[in-house]
Amino acid sequence: MNFVEYPFLFIFLPVLLVSYYGLFWVYRPWQSHPRGMGRLILLLFASYLFYAWWRLDFLILLLLTTLFDYLCSHAIHNSPDDVARRRWLVLSVVCNLGVLCYFKYFNFGISVLNSALESAGSPPLTFAHVLLPIGISFYTFESMSYTIDVYRREIKPAPSFIHYASFIALFPHLIAGPILRYKDIGPQLIGATHSMSQCARGALFFIIGFGKKILIADSMAPLANAVFDGDSHGLLDSWLGVYAYTMQLYFDFSGYSDMAIGLANMFGFEFPKNFDSPYRAKSITDFWRRWHMTLSSWLRDYLYIPLGGNRNGVIRTYVNLFITMCLGGIWHGANWSFGLWGAYHGVLLMIERSREKRSLFVSHWNPLNVMATFVLVMIGWAIFRAPDAWTLGQVLRGMIGLNGLSEMSSIEAFLRPSTVGALVLTPWIVALAPTSWSLAQRLGWPKACFFGAIFLLTLCRMICNSYRPFLYQQF
Repeated sequence: MNFVEYPFLFIFLPVLLVSYYGLFWVYRPWQSHPRGMGRLILLLFASYLFYAWWRLDFLILLLLTTLFDYLCSHAIHNSPDDVARRRWLVLSVVCNLGVLCYFKYFNFGISVLNSALESAGSPPLTFAHVLLPIGISFYTFESMSYTIDVYRREIKPAPSFIHYASFIALFPHLIAGPILRYKDIGPQLIGATHSMSQCARGALFFIIGFGKKILIADSMAPLANAVFDGDSHGLLDSWLGVYAYTMQLYFDFSGYSDMAIGLANMFGFEFPKNFDSPYRAKSITDFWRRWHMTLSSWLRDYLYIPLGGNRNGVIRTYVNLFITMCLGGIWHGANWSFGLWGAYHGVLLMIERSREKRSLFVSHWNPLNVMATFVLVMIGWAIFRAPDAWTLGQVLRGMIGLNGLSEMSSIEAFLRPSTVGALVLTPWIVALAPTSWSLAQRLGWPKACFFGAIFLLTLCRMICNSYRPFLYQQF
């Protein structure tokens, strides 16, 4: 199931909201239970239904990995010595990484092996294509952070399997984040608070994210696809296509995050911020403080710092940065473009680290730093999006004018009114407009009426458009 599907919007969410609040009014002991078990059981059942809507067999995988890490966490906590604790931690991490690597990289590994076999004149291997379970990258990282934090004695194990399973499977963040940590969500699972103002704030967050996805991201998609999946790679075409993808990815993913945060608010939870106006960043270092913030902090705390961080000299710091960014790129999937994108950002971060984290284009006029950083980010997204090396080469050649000025005739069919409107609005939205968090702070009747109209407009637009899944579902 997906946040922008009709069954979710018109059946799943309304029924769950009515059930969630209606049961507490009818049966007060559910609400007053010291661990809120009734509330969690209802949400957990709904979350599993939400996940099973796609494929039931992958729900079984989710249940098994959840049970395994729950048992490992208690084994770590109750082990008599550090050696035993470390063994249980290693077992948990290796199993999580093993499951993730199998589903995410098996097909790629076999294809590389077959290419080598064909080059050597040997017959290729035949194999069944492995389907990627939706959300596995996100819930695997959350599981590992949980067991690692238990091992570090930063948290205690969840008081029950229901609590831990709810942390992993809570449906707002299950498919594409934000990447949660138990130390932030655990107390809320035991004692979440509910209020009409929080629920209204959540609804506003949801509408903002809904609009970002349908009105902007989906409007940009045809133009980006026309350039990256077509043959139009002139100067104007390339820049227009890369800009379109830059905006599509941001509004798609930040739209999902806003919807997830809003849904969490509706059910009494507070999720961390995942985006903080990343295209206003003054350097690549600043960009990574603002983009996919929960992933950035996860990579810092569970990869960069354990590798040594900046504690072992300048060269080791650069190496740790580069390794972290490369692995962060590969986390997105088994594709050369993701690894190259991670390496690209790793090199930029290394250069900025050598300049005391200042931008490569230092100017006393901050807008110039922002624009220069934005161009570097756009080049990175061209690497990220390109389906193959040839396309990337053509797009980059086009961006520096080596393929001529324009082949607009091949993409002008994709310049629909909605796309042109999005192209006009996005510079103002990303550079000057209030953030989702600012807009959701104070809700009055004028704002409620305005965003109510936005919601109806978005619904109409969704009905007229073909369905487009969230981009980060594939990662």
